[in-house]
Amino acid sequence: MVLTPTNVAFIRSRTPYITKYQPLISARRSFHDYIRYPTADGRMIKLSVTSEKLIGVASSRGMRPYQEDAYTITSVHLPIEGLQYGLTRNFGISWNPGLRDLDLAGQLLFVGLYDGHGGQTVSHHLRDHLHPLFETADASEAPKLINWLKSYSGYFRRYKGGCLEELTRDAPSTQLLDMEARATLAFLMADYDVCQSPEMKRCGATASVAILHPLEIPHFPFFASEYQALTVAHCGDTRAILCSTETGKAFPMTEVHHADTRGEAARLRRIGTGLVTDSFGEARWMGAVANTRGLGDTDFKPFGVTPEPEVRRRILRNRDWAFLAMVSDGISSELTDDEICDLARGATNAREAADSILRFVEELGGEDNATVIIVPLSGWGQVRGPDRTADLRIYRLQQAGGSTRQRRM
Repeated sequence: MVLTPTNVAFIRSRTPYITKYQPLISARRSFHDYIRYPTADGRMIKLSVTSEKLIGVASSRGMRPYQEDAYTITSVHLPIEGLQYGLTRNFGISWNPGLRDLDLAGQLLFVGLYDGHGGQTVSHHLRDHLHPLFETADASEAPKLINWLKSYSGYFRRYKGGCLEELTRDAPSTQLLDMEARATLAFLMADYDVCQSPEMKRCGATASVAILHPLEIPHFPFFASEYQALTVAHCGDTRAILCSTETGKAFPMTEVHHADTRGEAARLRRIGTGLVTDSFGEARWMGAVANTRGLGDTDFKPFGVTPEPEVRRRILRNRDWAFLAMVSDGISSELTDDEICDLARGATNAREAADSILRFVEELGGEDNATVIIVPLSGWGQVRGPDRTADLRIYRLQQAGGSTRQRRM
């Protein structure tokens, strides 16, 4: 497709492209607020993933007038063929669930955390619409989305699609999506909808999505499986962190996407300099944007702000990991990854762990919107190694005493 002023305007303004996704979501609603798994005696159990006994969540708007954080915890069903293709391509694993477990094998836990800026509309849109787009993502959408981003010119003038480029070479009917391509398509589809809405196009959101795929045959749920595949798709400065049972140390699954970090600085170098440091010493791209990857922020796309997620994958032996923590920047701007893990490790359940992290941030005087999600794995409660940040946390509380804590009371 040759881009001209006429068809660029058509790409940006056509409404059928937006409404095309909604019937797909409605017609194939296979996501649920529960997971299913079989018992030894052949019964099928449904367990709510929104139960505080299973996954812990704590959230506060801090001192802000309203809450811009949002989150989704649900189960999604993805095509078996694509899951098999991704495991073979990325890990060399041959995974065959068999006919008996075919339905359960496509059931994955989806946890999304969205941190809005400039308003709540984008983060709330992602809360409601990103997970079904993971299910309905199709290779045939890749060329349209690539051309849409190219229409912004500037940074995207020579955009070829990144990990989606190979989807433009063959007939869509012959293509399977691994988790990186599926996540990228879903993020771009969601971003397209955001950028067509007059209400949403002036604000934005960062996002971290974690998908847990148990690999046992017969099927076991994510908290009891011996091995599972973890995929994290990420834009911005929300965080996803694994806690090791052996050492108690944090293993980050995300990197912050600020213009002055190494990876983003290298990516943005081709369009020249746009980094401005404000009077507080904080870096802003084009003098306004903290995160150079995110959804929305339409006016800054020509300058390199992209909705393409950074996708990381890992095969977990579950007993090696106690939990997965996901936090918004209201938490990560106050605490290190190791402090987050140490605060959660002694809790009796996931909700208590999330609460302890949030309460500590409030004691330090944190004022931003703050959200914590704790997903227990089979190593829960078995963390060994010392609490390395205990003395540091005591010192920080002593320094934060007085005016900051009194202001919150």
